[in-house]
Amino acid sequence: MNIEVGMIVQLDPDKTKNPMFAACLMTVTEIKPWGVQGYVQSLGENGQIGGCAYYRAETGTFVDTGGRAVWMPG
Repeated sequence: MNIEVGMIVQLDPDKTKNPMFAACLMTVTEIKPWGVQGYVQSLGENGQIGGCAYYRAETGTFVDTGGRAVWMPG
């Protein structure tokens, strides 16, 4: 698996340590020796865009979806 910054991975619902992130699609922002770091875009409310929920996923707890993010927050 050759993961790069900007790629979209899916967090394994059975292996993700924080159940709030189980099965979420995550945009990779950093590659680490132990896995990847990235964010899940959260929903907003009252017509306002939501923020980013950042997460660290160890190798073996996510899968490559073959997708790539077009837009990434600055």
